[in-house]
Amino acid sequence: MDNVTLTTIKYPREATIFASVCAILFCIIGVVGNFVTILALTRCPKLRSHATTAFVLSLCISDLLFCTVNLPLTASRYIHEAWTFGDALCKLFPVLFYGNVAVSLLNMVAITLNRYVLISYHQYYNQFYSKTSICLQLLCTWGFAFLIMLPSLLGVWGQLGLNPSTFSCTILEKDGTSPKKIFFLIAFVLPCVVIITSYSCIFWRVQRSQRKLRAHQQSTTKKDKRNSRRERDDSRLTKLMLIIFICFVLCFLPLMLVNVFDDDVKYPVLHVLASILAWASSVINPFIYAASNRQYRSAYSKLFRIVKSSVVFSESKQFSNNSLKSREKNGQSISFRPNAGSS
Repeated sequence: MDNVTLTTIKYPREATIFASVCAILFCIIGVVGNFVTILALTRCPKLRSHATTAFVLSLCISDLLFCTVNLPLTASRYIHEAWTFGDALCKLFPVLFYGNVAVSLLNMVAITLNRYVLISYHQYYNQFYSKTSICLQLLCTWGFAFLIMLPSLLGVWGQLGLNPSTFSCTILEKDGTSPKKIFFLIAFVLPCVVIITSYSCIFWRVQRSQRKLRAHQQSTTKKDKRNSRRERDDSRLTKLMLIIFICFVLCFLPLMLVNVFDDDVKYPVLHVLASILAWASSVINPFIYAASNRQYRSAYSKLFRIVKSSVVFSESKQFSNNSLKSREKNGQSISFRPNAGSS
């Protein structure tokens, strides 16, 4: 008898049902929310000109990929309490899962460094964030995020496969070694340290700038007022990105902790809840954009107005076409009606 039949399922059935329902809901909300965000940002010229928007779009694409590929497979896994998609997809699944997590974190690092350069070294901003530079940064972000999975995919350091007891396709040990804990610790903690340090420097710089502004408030010129407005907009956008990062950490920190400190799954319900919280990170960002930033709300509003006007125009055109057909039909029936005096 093989190992799969001897292994008992560790997750309670109630937990797997709850997880599958959450995965389906997050899949629907995440696909719609991230797709709408991508459309809204690409159609807004003001936001499209910001370098930060390129990294936000990259983050949205990563979340959209996770919602369209990983979450449906995850929902099926919890419904059937088994992996039913074969070995090849089982090896691809953790590459996409961990790769997407890495892409999200590295995008946040890129966004944070972008805000830091903008606020602290504004005179060099255009040099650092030309179109070519942004494309190279995005290419490196996506390339590095998925290349770190290559050793496990090739079986050099650990291996990718099915853990029958939790019916999850993940990073497994090979020859007694696995990079899973190191990935969680270094790939999660190191970017977080960079982000926290950068935001601390930004906060200190903004506070110093505000003190200077208050000291010279009596003799402000029109140019100073324009700079002040720009700084306020930059500060609002920086706060928005900080909120995104905090929510990401709150969503993924429990999963990182249970994978590092409870690798034997002694507390299965905690693993399920931590996973659900991690999935939520791919769904919540559009709501944070809409709730926290006026420019993003404006982009959403413009998109919805365009959609609404298109729907109204389509309906009115359909109505006019139907009316025209109706009039033509009535006119045709009248023209062929026989005269009362004819025999």
